[in-house]
Amino acid sequence: MELKIGVYNVEWMRDLFNRDGTLKTEGEEFERGQKLSEVIKKMDLDFLGIVEGPDTLADGSKTASQQLETWINHFGLKPDYRAVHGTPSGGQQELCAIYDSSKINVRFKPTTSTKNQFNKPFLVDTTNKLIKEQYKHYRPPLELVMEDLSGTELTKVIVAHTKSKGIFAVVDLAKFEQISERDRMRLYAECMSIRMKCDTYLEDGSNVIVMGDINDGIGMDFYENKFSKSAVEILLGDVWKPENILLSVLKKPKWGKYGWKPSSSRYRDRITEDDINVLIDHVLISSGINFSEGKVWNPFELKDDVDVQAIRNELKKASDHFPITAKIEV
Repeated sequence: MELKIGVYNVEWMRDLFNRDGTLKTEGEEFERGQKLSEVIKKMDLDFLGIVEGPDTLADGSKTASQQLETWINHFGLKPDYRAVHGTPSGGQQELCAIYDSSKINVRFKPTTSTKNQFNKPFLVDTTNKLIKEQYKHYRPPLELVMEDLSGTELTKVIVAHTKSKGIFAVVDLAKFEQISERDRMRLYAECMSIRMKCDTYLEDGSNVIVMGDINDGIGMDFYENKFSKSAVEILLGDVWKPENILLSVLKKPKWGKYGWKPSSSRYRDRITEDDINVLIDHVLISSGINFSEGKVWNPFELKDDVDVQAIRNELKKASDHFPITAKIEV
């Protein structure tokens, strides 16, 4: 089966809704929601992982899925689109997904064994000192199973939004260094947890797709070089187990005048105050799945892509990230 998949950090989608979960129907956020809908319509995907989706309350009175489907219906997206969400996070940004129910079925299916549950604390050695530290996912990654309409499993999917390494409080340089290292270790820990889950899936014979805003690249900054690893490389897997390595749908980025290309977002360097293009959103796929046409829908870079340029304005204003898409065969 050929499917078009993608991932999109939609930037605080909670703001498109009122406190009771009803859709805002006027103002800047309504206009942004309209632009967001145009982007998703143009991509015409069978499955889209969503980062920073609308919030879910623990009592279930308001869920990301309910709000997404309200938004889908209001703006006239595919009538067969359905939404799915997972364990509520500790904040107001949720991981969720939409999928074309006329082609596939997607279910939230978290691990039920006591080992490596995403909503529980876990122990990992992030410093290679044979001492395990305890961490907990701030946003429990979304564990999904994708099936064809007969109920046959096609692949497992993990949608993730791992710990931000941004520092937003005013600090001196010594404190900045301390917080930077702490945040990087937490980022590594969360990706180690996700990678362990991938290994479990792969050893059971499943295909695996990991997608989301990982907040890290591949050997692209000072700390990644200092610690000789990056969060994305942890997700990719062990070179001594090549059959279990995940592959990026994108080509290796190159450093240019304005940062990395391709890039899925842009951040201001706290020290130099320069704006730098970064590739921190990723779609990683196991070897049992063939993929093609991976791209970042960045209108500043894909100037000859007719589809991207057709929604250039919408892409620039809908979110502070650009989506990543690919075709797969499962």
